[in-house]
Amino acid sequence: MNHEVVVVGGGIGGLTAAALLAARGVDVCLFERQSHVGGCVANFEHLGYTFEPTAGLYSGWEAEGIYEKIFSELAVEPPNVQALSPAYVVRLPDGTDVAVAVSERQFEDDLRQAFPECAVPAVTFYRKLAEFNDPNRGSARTATSTYLANCSLRFRRFIDVQLQTLTQCTSDRSPLAGAAQALMLPHRGLWTIQGGAQALADALAESLKKSGGTLRMNAPVLRFAYGSDGQPMGVDLLSGERILATEAIISNLTIWDTYGKLIGLARTPSSVSKQLKQLRGWGAYLLFLSLDQAAAQRLASNRIVVLTDWQEDQNYLPDEAQFIFAIASDAGRAPEGKLAVTVSTFTDAEDWFTFHEDESAHEQKDQASLELVWTRLHASMPELGDEVEVIETATPQTFYETTRRKFGMVGGLCSSGVSFVSEDNFRTIFPNVFLVGDTVSSSPGLASISESANAVADIIRNPSRRGSRRKTILFARRLH
Repeated sequence: MNHEVVVVGGGIGGLTAAALLAARGVDVCLFERQSHVGGCVANFEHLGYTFEPTAGLYSGWEAEGIYEKIFSELAVEPPNVQALSPAYVVRLPDGTDVAVAVSERQFEDDLRQAFPECAVPAVTFYRKLAEFNDPNRGSARTATSTYLANCSLRFRRFIDVQLQTLTQCTSDRSPLAGAAQALMLPHRGLWTIQGGAQALADALAESLKKSGGTLRMNAPVLRFAYGSDGQPMGVDLLSGERILATEAIISNLTIWDTYGKLIGLARTPSSVSKQLKQLRGWGAYLLFLSLDQAAAQRLASNRIVVLTDWQEDQNYLPDEAQFIFAIASDAGRAPEGKLAVTVSTFTDAEDWFTFHEDESAHEQKDQASLELVWTRLHASMPELGDEVEVIETATPQTFYETTRRKFGMVGGLCSSGVSFVSEDNFRTIFPNVFLVGDTVSSSPGLASISESANAVADIIRNPSRRGSRRKTILFARRLH
């Protein structure tokens, strides 16, 4: 069977590109190995609860934003979204709560109150970020920490915990351009999606089908199929079926899995293999909790970014010093009187695979991690009391089992470059093969993934651009 475009993977990136191409009249077929779409943002259901495996903070839903642009072309309505005010609250180890608000005046007043020891440089830093609008400026690639030299450790950690949450980087690793882009998002608007990111995935899948595209579930792709000229001409399914792509192939797998599994190690240039070995992403360890609605009324926000340790005289280690507490408040996610809560922490994904064939060892590590996070949770948020209980946990192995992402790494990569869309990010060694997803988008977050997917769809519909910039060096990103 032939299609003009074949898409491998039903995450947000693959679905967005496929839905847009189908809406533009392209014969496109998307293959997803699971029985549902969404990839690593798919809802997690257990014991009558429906949990969102993210912090539930989404940008791009403003007027004339990326989602207005995308859904103006699609055959369905966008999911319902609600603006967050404040976007979230940052809780510091000394109990100080800082609401990250849309109002600039209110936020600056809160900064002065929360950080009296460095009120002027703290406010000045945020004003510098707000005025930053030139990614080509000489300071764009300078580490953000350089601009925090006159600030206290308390304020630097306030910035670190937000940057790690929003960009997968700390201030030592994040360039000023990336920090400006990320730290201004809460002030320009963040939203929650009714039904979570799963609702976005479902809408994109529905549009794909309504526009005449094909969505094949439970259809794992094994590898690319190659022609006699050595160029990819389609995909081979695990079932043995071969599907040809006459125009392009889009991979929504991670960059590691695209080269390691689809393209194949034997066909991957050594220069690319070397880069891939240097790339590292974080894993996620999640607690899925049940919270009494009465307890939620005592909280400063439905979304709290918690710093649990100042980590003085050392580099910031997010896996030891922070978690994100997010309540999914839309109806139907929990039994009556209860709320579904996701607590997200960072973890070294590879550590969970040193014993991947020893289930008891995995369970022991899971239990130890649960006890550690549970202790930190109650120490930092005593107002929860005994009105919260654990329903389930998710480890990097959980994400690997559901998505087959390398080591179950999720959330994207820390970008040491300027965080703006670049075609180099999603091109590959083949002119007809493109990448979409969090490991190649310009910055972490669904909006960035959607922007990149839109750009890929534009290139495929414009053949003159398709082979214009072939590079075997894809991009330069580093994480710890």
